[in-house]
Amino acid sequence: MFSLLPSALFPRLDISKCSGKRSLSANRSYALRPGSYVVDPNHIVETHLRRRLLLTLPFSFDFFSPNKSYSQASIPGAKRAALTPESAPDRRLYDLEDEKLRNAANLLEEALQASSVDKEEALWNKLIDEYGTLEAAWADDVVGRALGNRGNARARQGRFEEALRDYDAAIARCPWSPDPVLNRGVVLEKLGRLDEAIRDYGDVLAAFPSDPAAWNNLGNANAAAGKWRDALDCYDRAAKLAPQFAFAAANRALALFEVGEKEQSIRELRSLLRRYPDFPDARAALTAALWSIGKEADAETNWNRVEDARYKDPAWLRSERRWPPSMIDSLSAFNEVRSVP
Repeated sequence: MFSLLPSALFPRLDISKCSGKRSLSANRSYALRPGSYVVDPNHIVETHLRRRLLLTLPFSFDFFSPNKSYSQASIPGAKRAALTPESAPDRRLYDLEDEKLRNAANLLEEALQASSVDKEEALWNKLIDEYGTLEAAWADDVVGRALGNRGNARARQGRFEEALRDYDAAIARCPWSPDPVLNRGVVLEKLGRLDEAIRDYGDVLAAFPSDPAAWNNLGNANAAAGKWRDALDCYDRAAKLAPQFAFAAANRALALFEVGEKEQSIRELRSLLRRYPDFPDARAALTAALWSIGKEADAETNWNRVEDARYKDPAWLRSERRWPPSMIDSLSAFNEVRSVP
């Protein structure tokens, strides 16, 4: 659930670890953009994504082109196209000699490089205060970025209601960008407002049907609502759209296990581990799946390669990584050396 681009509009976030670091963890909802998919499953928490925004001029932003293979009717939760990508500004018309624009860009870069989330938020505040009422062709673009980033910073601190207000303001400023809508959905998920999160992901997909992160996040929201068949379909689309998106593939395998397709789940986990041998999530899941079908020795062999101690904690698996109940039960049975009912 990752990516890194040189000039995206808003970095997307995962707030499962609200630590004040600009990092995403692999266990919740994310955002990806096309380009270089940075998917390192060996670093679940510390993988840095979408870090650079507006670091250089001129501006560039490449949106997903709508994929005609997915109609709006095929998108779970999509009821309207709230996003208007056609309203995106033509950045070629920006005056790159405008001193205020260059100063704003430098301030944005400084905020992204801030050493702490407090300093980062202060710099977003400064940018918004200085340019929020400016009448300039580029003002909505830049201030919208700042609002979206400030929302991310506040979400990482657990200040979710404030983050939601920032995302709302960013969306009003930049109705062409899917990222603040997707990030708002992540926070809504965290607050348990699943219907609203599903609506946001559906809105992104109505405008950008090829966005793998939106499909993955929609899968997460459906899974949280107990709709595992719907979640499976979403993870499947995410994995097909972005084959390097390792956690979409892992989520698909977990969903397969939950709906009773254990053998297929095991095959897909083995396939994933051939590509990423040290992927702890897939390795722990394979341990649980093998134990559930009586392959104790194989389960032990795989478990010996799981170094992340969090996989021993059912509470973490349930609330943070959000594994399906049957997979958590199977791994708990393995750790307690008992059979799966």
